[in-house]
Amino acid sequence: MCGIVGILGKGPVAWPLVEALRRLEYRGYDSAGIATIEKGRIERVRAPGKLMHLSQKLTGLDLQGTAGIGHTRWATHGVPNETNAHPHIAGHVAIVHNGIIENYRDLKAELMAEGVVFETQTDTEAVAHLLSRELKAGAKPVDAVRHVLARLEGAFALAILFEGDGDMLIGARRGPPLAVGHGDGEMYLGSDAIALAPFTNKLTYLEDGDWAVLTRGGVTIYDASGAKVSRDISHTQASSMLVDKGNYRHFMAKEIAEQPEVIGHTLGDYVDFTQRKVRLEGLAFDWKQLDRLTITACGTAYLAGLAAKYWFEKLARLPVEVDVASEFRYREAPLPKNGLAIVISQSGETADTLAALRYCKSQGQHTAAVVNVPESTIARESDVVFRTFAGPEIGVASTKAFTCQLTVLICLAAAAGKARGFLNAKDEEELISALIETPRHIHEILRGEAHIKEIARKLSAARDVLYLGRGINFPVALEGALKLKEISYIHAEGYAAGELKHGPIALVDENMPVVVIAPRDALYDKTLSNMEEVAARGGQIVLMTDASGAQANEGRNFDVITVPKSHPLVSPLLYAIPIQLLAYHAAVFMGTDVDQPRNLAKSVTVE
Repeated sequence: MCGIVGILGKGPVAWPLVEALRRLEYRGYDSAGIATIEKGRIERVRAPGKLMHLSQKLTGLDLQGTAGIGHTRWATHGVPNETNAHPHIAGHVAIVHNGIIENYRDLKAELMAEGVVFETQTDTEAVAHLLSRELKAGAKPVDAVRHVLARLEGAFALAILFEGDGDMLIGARRGPPLAVGHGDGEMYLGSDAIALAPFTNKLTYLEDGDWAVLTRGGVTIYDASGAKVSRDISHTQASSMLVDKGNYRHFMAKEIAEQPEVIGHTLGDYVDFTQRKVRLEGLAFDWKQLDRLTITACGTAYLAGLAAKYWFEKLARLPVEVDVASEFRYREAPLPKNGLAIVISQSGETADTLAALRYCKSQGQHTAAVVNVPESTIARESDVVFRTFAGPEIGVASTKAFTCQLTVLICLAAAAGKARGFLNAKDEEELISALIETPRHIHEILRGEAHIKEIARKLSAARDVLYLGRGINFPVALEGALKLKEISYIHAEGYAAGELKHGPIALVDENMPVVVIAPRDALYDKTLSNMEEVAARGGQIVLMTDASGAQANEGRNFDVITVPKSHPLVSPLLYAIPIQLLAYHAAVFMGTDVDQPRNLAKSVTVE
């Protein structure tokens, strides 16, 4: 999760850029850099490591430029060093970037065929060279950006500076957030309100697909089609200690929308994007020597563990036990000598999960934590920490923390399968390639939110809802029911679809919605049979499937939510999004407190 900032100021901007980056450093600290326009030319200063190293390099330099961009990096493409640090420069263009350019390899090959020499391992450099090529061909900066944005695939935010023009800064957003700050004869760009808080409290949040041309006199905003649009200016009270909702009604809505970005950056820590391989180093255990894996967690994190059971057993042939931490700590389960215990917690402070970790340590287990807070108690007491990069999650109902947990766990399962000899190179590349595509697929799902909202309106009138799934999508059904319960207060239950006829079907009548999660995979026909049993009894079916599954059910009296087709094992990451949106919009229609539902707390630190 990188942080980007841009300033068109009245005075020198080098140190104000550093101040803004300091507030964004939680987004990445592998390297940092700035670029300013000095007497018409771009000057760049970069440094690996934390921001203080950049500050040290800037000390003593007499940078007087009044226009500049800055970046603090969490590495995805390319190792964290000065060469790969942003800003990147090509010709008369400097650029900083947050996100992933999925088709950068094709773009890079195209440019190399024309004789372009690349200096870095990053995807960002390809964008810089594309812009430079447009300028060399005679395009004006605004037209160059328009043409290049049309070539890019993925989720990204960009800030672009042009040599020779100290009164223009261009930003673009497709996925990750980007805000425009308004000052008195000054303008700003930033990844969030926190970065811009020292300069202004007047912000315009760019909508998805927007790109903006800033001058000191104001901003012109274009939408994804290239049409000029108007976006509201809002006043924020953001400070260095405040996470801002931006232009979202609730934190939960914002956090759902952030998932393409945070999943992409979590992937960046566990996979090699260039080689399409999983990347794990410095483990305190050997996957090959393990006899069993024990996973324990609470709530949504427990359901992430259930999904992981399918992945580890499928990819690594490693037996897995998954327990609710509050039960596990009292069950005194016998644990094998050569075992690994993985505990999962967003906060890293969950009391029952911490107790389970301590029990596993007392039984001689290797221990690992999947946490979002690396300074937490659970992280400190585990042998190995597998960090998620969800960023601050304010909404009580977990959304982006859950999908980041899933992202880490599937990467760990792939690493285990590779180490144990059950995942070959071809299958590894296919799986990792599918994971890399996940942010783009989620972005596509989010574009269909209006349709999901209308289905949620119907759901909000129900007293009871069933969620059904098979195989790897059974945990997703459980999570869908949990989400609906905790924020809308509608009673909901998740079941393995094959269990329908063993009891729950007695509840089905014309008043009960049944949400069926059924990608057209090897289990689709069996799930379809269960769906027919519901239809025969008048149940209101909401079918979540891919385009092929939707086409097979055309003409049926179903509500259908279409999800992009992907690798079967990646489906929980994709189907998690519509179940979150269903719950969110149902809760909004019910008028509940979405971010702080009754009786619930974000982190359960007492038993």
